[in-house]
Amino acid sequence: MLRAGRLVALPTETVYGLAGNATDERAVAAIFAAKGRPHFNPLIVHYSDDSAVRRDTIFNETADALVRRFWPGPLTLVLPRAPNCRISLLASAGLDTVAVRLPAHEVARAVIEAAGHPLAAPSANLSGAVSPTSAAHVAQSLGDKVSLILDGGPCRVGVESTVVDLTAVRPAILRPGGLAREEIEAAIGPVAEDDGSDDAPRSPGRLVRHYATRLPLRLGATDAHEGEALLAFGSTAMSDIRTMLNLSVAGDVVEAAANLFAMLRALDRPGEYTGIAVMGVPEHGLGRAINDRLRRAAERG
Repeated sequence: MLRAGRLVALPTETVYGLAGNATDERAVAAIFAAKGRPHFNPLIVHYSDDSAVRRDTIFNETADALVRRFWPGPLTLVLPRAPNCRISLLASAGLDTVAVRLPAHEVARAVIEAAGHPLAAPSANLSGAVSPTSAAHVAQSLGDKVSLILDGGPCRVGVESTVVDLTAVRPAILRPGGLAREEIEAAIGPVAEDDGSDDAPRSPGRLVRHYATRLPLRLGATDAHEGEALLAFGSTAMSDIRTMLNLSVAGDVVEAAANLFAMLRALDRPGEYTGIAVMGVPEHGLGRAINDRLRRAAERG
């Protein structure tokens, strides 16, 4: 099922995760759709061994120290994406970072290894609901939105992983969780705590500035002005645009979500274009998350 791009609920030591192929934009978009997630917050990517993590991210001495001490375990690290990173841009919410974890659960790691690719796996519940710590919780929250629920019994830790950002000069805790701050500081020294302000260390999905394109975005466009590239949605008769990419010719918001970040990056070429004209996307389903992302980008464009 995972190889085919479908979603599977998996046990971990923290909570059950809604897992999909982290290298497949469409599978990642399906995760957001199943959860009803209102924003494209970065997803945590789960691996079966740290050698694979090192191929997709850029490690430093602090990361090495934390991995040696706490992996596998309830610790997620936010690291820079490597140039050849395989992870979906949607899973990273379009950022140049990726949140990674090695779960301390034999079933989860065995499935990841058998699937042959890392898995994006936020908590297996509807957005805003209580995180699931049993297979029954997943069934109650997601129902038929997930193809398979793999019952691994109750979760040992029962709260989400602690998230530590290692992309700033000083490490920062973005989310308290199953690994205590005191244990982290005993391993690497003092850490900051992200309060969500603009002056705080990078916090995936929370700071407007991290959603900015270099070119200005013009939202709600029906055509492109001279010098602009066009990011279209749905069928269009426009044929005189020098460069046009279409999020979804069929008007499918899940397909549009899967294409969003890659297409924005492809059109974000200062010197070649003066801006990006963006056609409207409906405010329903993943369309709300797409529009949230575009509005954040436009504010800094």
